[in-house]
Amino acid sequence: MKSRYDVVILGAGHNGLVAASYLGRAGLSVLLLEKNEYVGGATTSQRLFPDYDARLSRYAYLVSLLPQKIIRDLGLNLELRRRAIGSYTPYVDHGQHGALVLSNLDENVTRKSIIDLTGSDAEFERLKNFYNLPRVFAEQIWDSMLEPLVAKEEMARRFHIDEISREAWRSLVEEPLGNAIERYLQNDLVRGVVFTDAKIGVFTYSHDPSLVQNRCFLYHLIGNKTGEWKVPVGGMGAVSSELERAARKAGAEILTNVDVHALNVTRETRNVEFCVDGKREAVDARFLLVNFGRNILARFTGRLFQPDRTDEGSVFKINMLLRRLPKLKTKKYPSTEAFCGTFHSDEGYEQMNASHDQASDGRLPEKTPCEMYCHTLTDDSILAPDLQKEGFHTMTLFGLDAPWSLFARDNENMRREAEKKFLQSVNQWLEEPIEDCLATARDGSPCIESKSPLDIEDALGMYHGNIFHNAPTFPFAERKGQVGTWGVETEYENVFFCGSSAIRGGAVSGIPGHNAARAVLARV
Repeated sequence: MKSRYDVVILGAGHNGLVAASYLGRAGLSVLLLEKNEYVGGATTSQRLFPDYDARLSRYAYLVSLLPQKIIRDLGLNLELRRRAIGSYTPYVDHGQHGALVLSNLDENVTRKSIIDLTGSDAEFERLKNFYNLPRVFAEQIWDSMLEPLVAKEEMARRFHIDEISREAWRSLVEEPLGNAIERYLQNDLVRGVVFTDAKIGVFTYSHDPSLVQNRCFLYHLIGNKTGEWKVPVGGMGAVSSELERAARKAGAEILTNVDVHALNVTRETRNVEFCVDGKREAVDARFLLVNFGRNILARFTGRLFQPDRTDEGSVFKINMLLRRLPKLKTKKYPSTEAFCGTFHSDEGYEQMNASHDQASDGRLPEKTPCEMYCHTLTDDSILAPDLQKEGFHTMTLFGLDAPWSLFARDNENMRREAEKKFLQSVNQWLEEPIEDCLATARDGSPCIESKSPLDIEDALGMYHGNIFHNAPTFPFAERKGQVGTWGVETEYENVFFCGSSAIRGGAVSGIPGHNAARAVLARV
């Protein structure tokens, strides 16, 4: 290890690895410092249940926002596989169990499912018209994600080309998303399935005047101009492994088990003091890239961190290993079809407005909205061959309306209560409780792990468990001083965010890593 580098990157999550790859390929000396014993941050796969050779992605599951340009630039060998089913939402109508199924492969499956639910295909046509809005938005926005920020007024002008483009801008940027959902769609269940993409990870409701729901919705619908979420073959760990390979090939040095003690960001040369293998070290850097939240940077620099109310995280994660898939109450669809897409539960439109209100009052909602998906139905390579043969599967659940504040007073007891309620939500659609399908460890304990927002904050440093680090941003400059920047700048010279805290950060995208590298190279 040298005493001075062109660039030091704090945090070897996927964005730090993307930045290191670009900068190393440009000929700069790069050092990554990672606090964990592994590389990849939230994008790693781990053997959560040691008695079984199954590598689960603990925090991140699917890929949509990773641009093909980054994959090509860095020569990443990744296979992102389509899910046959986009989403599956069970319901009961006049005592009969049915399901709303949105297919990724066959439009007729979706149409017929909506006819079964509503009695005609009118809502199907309305849904197509609604989803045309984010499609038009993505066409204009996506390529700009890897370019300097454009002023909001300039971006708005790009949408003044025809009526549908103007409608997309108005519905997604200027007014609460609930207006457009209620204007276009009539069925409560269809409205709810659409609106879940506006709530994943943030604590919001349909007519929230902050528009954080709009911003969250856009990040779930614009990826690579399609918004389709795909399964990384080999699990999320395959993504971080490829990025690590690219970074090392580019010449980046990576240290793990690093405990950073101090940052000096006010001198002409930035300095990092840290411990590794019990030895104190210090390195100087011309540029410092920060792959963690604004809250942690403020702590290191002694500044006051002033979050907005929309920065609070709202997520409850459950990871499971199953001996078999549970049977469904509806006989029309097999379990393999229901769980290969996103399985929605208690996510009706009005029901989620009610669950938000109840959580706002400081209590777990009576009905806890959540969604699940089974990675191994699309890619079973994360299981050892013997587990594949025996019919084992992984299952991940993502709970909504579970804000950090609910868990702040008594995390242990509230986590147990929340886990029970989220599983009850799923069980109402099953012939057998999902708990009966769980694999069992040698000590008799079930193979299930739950994470509250407090647990996520403790493990990953994300402010109040916010998976975006802070409230997601619109993908353009909302303030004059941001115009022409890369959205990664901090108040300190040559110190840049290279992770989700950046403007246009969030999810597994590599976009802020790319943009931080571009900001550095623009100054070299």
